[in-house]
Amino acid sequence: MALNGRHKITVVGAGFVGSTCAHWAAQKELGDVVLIDINAGAAAGKALDLFEASPVEQFDSNVIGTDDYSQIKDSDVVIVTAGIPRKPGMSRDDLLSTNAKIVKIASENIKKYAPHSVVIVVSNPLDAMAYVAKEVTGFPRNRIIGMAGVLDGARFRSFIAEELKVSVKDVQAFVLGGHGDTMVPMPNHVSVGGVPLKEMMSQDRIDALVDRTRKGGAEIVNLLKTGSAYYAPSASAVQMAEAIIKDQKRILPCAALLEGEYGVNGLFVGVLCKLGKGGMEKVVEVKLNDKERGMLNNSIKAVQELVDALKKLEF
Repeated sequence: MALNGRHKITVVGAGFVGSTCAHWAAQKELGDVVLIDINAGAAAGKALDLFEASPVEQFDSNVIGTDDYSQIKDSDVVIVTAGIPRKPGMSRDDLLSTNAKIVKIASENIKKYAPHSVVIVVSNPLDAMAYVAKEVTGFPRNRIIGMAGVLDGARFRSFIAEELKVSVKDVQAFVLGGHGDTMVPMPNHVSVGGVPLKEMMSQDRIDALVDRTRKGGAEIVNLLKTGSAYYAPSASAVQMAEAIIKDQKRILPCAALLEGEYGVNGLFVGVLCKLGKGGMEKVVEVKLNDKERGMLNNSIKAVQELVDALKKLEF
């Protein structure tokens, strides 16, 4: 916590995702915000612009932008968004080598200047970049988590609400597994106002929405042509940060380093987690049927292949 007694959130990367993270965090008054980027002018300009919105939107968060990592000292939460975005035709995995080097630099500075922070990794490929952050910082597993499941679950929930013409507020759903084409939406655990999804929607429509959820990021990339999603990813990361800063004990799907859960060790995989002031305080295991278990195993295999490829790189 900063010397003024207020919480402090650092966002690494002043691109669309990073600057929008800063926007959500400041507007929610989660604390003071530092936006850091290799392009000091972009970080400072966006931060100043956001701060000048504070009288209009009536928030008291201070916002600064810089390329100086020493400014992240005493951060409670650091959200890492830095890296190149996907373009049409690219998979998240295509970003592996370039973004590993970027996340390594960020992680070295987080270790140096914010050694007690909780780190939320957003950079893609998500599961592998969380692994890089963990290896470089040496932080315990509760203080390195990846933002994936909140976003994928939000997409799933949005599509269900749209299909049923109901409020998104009444749809509860989550997604497990790696953040990619092998992710595992969990329709058997979806409820709409407390009613199981299968009682409100045909199986073929459920299957279609599951498929759309898996391809949700690519759908937006193909529409934008020159970038990738940023409103929903940034909102998802800030929801996680809020749960940590406010010690809310929220149960949210996050990429966590597994230590025996689901029979997995040493990989970041999307699972349900309890988030509080300690960061990722507990993995909540869900009973899976044979089909779900098979899909999760397939997703875990894809994450393992990604990490194996990462280990061969000199990042």
